[in-house]
Amino acid sequence: MKFKRQHETEDSVNLTPLIDVVFLLLIFFMVSTTFTKETHLTVDLPEANGEPALKNDKVMDILIAADGSYSVNGQALINKKPETLRSALDKLSEGDNSAPLTITADAKSSHQAVVTAMDVAGQLGFIHLSITTRKPTDDGE
Repeated sequence: MKFKRQHETEDSVNLTPLIDVVFLLLIFFMVSTTFTKETHLTVDLPEANGEPALKNDKVMDILIAADGSYSVNGQALINKKPETLRSALDKLSEGDNSAPLTITADAKSSHQAVVTAMDVAGQLGFIHLSITTRKPTDDGE
């Protein structure tokens, strides 16, 4: 008797649909996920309890208003450019950069305006730089 050989079927799992589903899930999560993390910081303005410094005859004051405009020793500058501030400080100091320089900024003025004033003072060589603060109050304001 002749028996016909039966063909053995190879048992295997077709991975193509599985890979397609995994890629679709990966694309879905990549598109729907946001990678930005928003943080909200609460910043308290600086306060100091130190004693006020002694007054010097040749003190220069830079006042920065809430809109970012500058005034030097009470004289308002015509614009907000660093070059204007530099020329006003240079003219007022007459090359003497050892005089104390005080920066007074409004609480609502931008940080950039304060940094610009400090940068201009540093470029002119002022080494006695101070920033005014307010005394803390009991009611937390």
